[in-house]
Amino acid sequence: MQHIARKRFGQHFLSDGGIIDAIVDAVAPVPGQHVVEIGPGLAALTQPLAERLGALTVIELDRDLAQRLRAHPQLRVIESDVLRVDFGELASQPWPGGSTATAQRMRIVGNLPYNISTPILFHLLESVNLVQDQHFMLQKEVVDRMVAAPDTSDFSRLSVMLQWRYAMEDVLFVPPQSFEPPPRVDSAVVRMVPLDAPPLLDVALFSELVQVAFSQRRKLIRHTLGRWLEARSFGGSFDLQRRAQEIPVAEFVALVQQL
Repeated sequence: MQHIARKRFGQHFLSDGGIIDAIVDAVAPVPGQHVVEIGPGLAALTQPLAERLGALTVIELDRDLAQRLRAHPQLRVIESDVLRVDFGELASQPWPGGSTATAQRMRIVGNLPYNISTPILFHLLESVNLVQDQHFMLQKEVVDRMVAAPDTSDFSRLSVMLQWRYAMEDVLFVPPQSFEPPPRVDSAVVRMVPLDAPPLLDVALFSELVQVAFSQRRKLIRHTLGRWLEARSFGGSFDLQRRAQEIPVAEFVALVQQL
């Protein structure tokens, strides 16, 4: 029975064999690795991953698709909204292809629903210590912001909140015609590798600081971050005569460490 893509789940199924092969090659899975796929859909990417790995875990929200996937002997299927999945608990469990839980870190892949891609990225950030790497298909515009350099139009809160913790690379452009049905936007695959020695900081405070800084992008940060720092009796020095997009990630990190 043919599955009809559901708008409420943001479903666009990858159908281009060449793109699928390129993604699997970029991931370069090895048998025995703990791989988790988010949003396997019709298993276009799942099948070649399973062939290389032997087995993997998949997270699927759509009940009908989850039922189909359970018929695949190489898959452990978690039927859930990914935002409700405890990746810490998942990392501690035995996985398909591994007999017992070990300290091996997860590799996470997926074609993320574009309507909730940013919340998913922030949810995964909470479990970053358990992750070896991540490869995601996302809207090209989002990937551009993720990897953007300071003082460019794409540099944003998302850039800062991910770059302090990951090394990221735009590895593949994916046109709309690679999907069924085709989305109205271009897509891209991003590689995210957690930094081995990330800076020590208060993540909640850092998130608040960055959100305030980018709350009025076109204004100098003295109007936003300046008032926020003043309310916290900040006694250090920081150049507030700039816009948030001009400030390198390392400076945001150093500022929150001073606080």
